[in-house]
Amino acid sequence: MAYVTKFEQDDRDIKNLHPTQVVCKYIVAEHDGKSLLQLNTYGSDKRDVPGKLSQTLQIGESAARELLAILKKEFGDD
Repeated sequence: MAYVTKFEQDDRDIKNLHPTQVVCKYIVAEHDGKSLLQLNTYGSDKRDVPGKLSQTLQIGESAARELLAILKKEFGDD
């Protein structure tokens, strides 16, 4: 679980697609007067406790804007 403050491009390549597929749910809330996006992933069907909260990323407004710019650049803004 982590609060993301900045995105930086990694120079490594993606070797393959991860074999495990999970659901990612999001929450948008206000914390200390600021908007916050939280992304939660849940355990796959193959885990000991399927559906259990597994990983959480919190993204504030500045990092969210940075992520949006990355998504637009890499995937287009359609």
